[in-house]
Amino acid sequence: MSRFITFIGISFLVSETIIAQKSLYTFPFGIEAYTFRRSLPTSPAKTLDTIKMMGFTEIEGIERNISPQEYKKLCSERGINIPAIGADYEELVQHPDSVVHRAKILGSHYIMCAWIPHHDGVFTFEDAKKAVADFNKAGKILKDNGIIFCYHAHGYEFQPYQQGTLLDYIIQNTNPAWVSFEMDIFWIQFGGGNPADLLKKYGHRWKLVHLKDIKKGTKKDLTGNTSEENNVTLGTGEIDIPSILKQAKKIGIKHYFIEDESSNIITQLPESISFLKSLRE
Repeated sequence: MSRFITFIGISFLVSETIIAQKSLYTFPFGIEAYTFRRSLPTSPAKTLDTIKMMGFTEIEGIERNISPQEYKKLCSERGINIPAIGADYEELVQHPDSVVHRAKILGSHYIMCAWIPHHDGVFTFEDAKKAVADFNKAGKILKDNGIIFCYHAHGYEFQPYQQGTLLDYIIQNTNPAWVSFEMDIFWIQFGGGNPADLLKKYGHRWKLVHLKDIKKGTKKDLTGNTSEENNVTLGTGEIDIPSILKQAKKIGIKHYFIEDESSNIITQLPESISFLKSLRE
């Protein structure tokens, strides 16, 4: 069916199916603070002004050159919430109470860790086994304090193990009550995983998502490292973002953070936001 709509006095014939389409992306626009690592340390207020101007209302991560209290104040003044922050592995293991204290000052409900220490560029079963024990211990402390711990997989965890990978081992051997996960779709794809399939497989274990796209033709490996310039505008790379968003919504994920590690963020971030706004169910 079709019907006429009027805009500034001019009538247009528009398909009812187009009018009825709903936006696929229906959540606040979030940004990963690492995206602005070149400016946030030296000009936090101006950088947060830019972030606000772009339309972001959530941020993951902090700037450690200023106090958590000051950072919280700067974000609050601009209407930017801080639902999640990061913590280094060693800090999480050795000083979980300090991590909890910082999160509570910032009003953050999630703590994510983005790297498990390992040597010679090869992530081993022993590394994964130690991480499982450390994550269960730290995750329980965070849970007891009302904070959800998430491990941010980085691609190197796709080393084969038994009938799956070491990422499967970590997810299956950590306590769901204490340990959750953040999916960085770039690094999952880079390591050889399928983001949508893994969201479906492990469901509610995933709590947060990093939205990133990877340049077509990028060579993949299990290092968890590649050129920063392989970060491209959402929708222009090789990742099937609509399928990922549909699955992420099905399992109830509510916080999505665009992360762009390239040197072209001033151009690419607005384009990425426009892409998300253009998506329809």
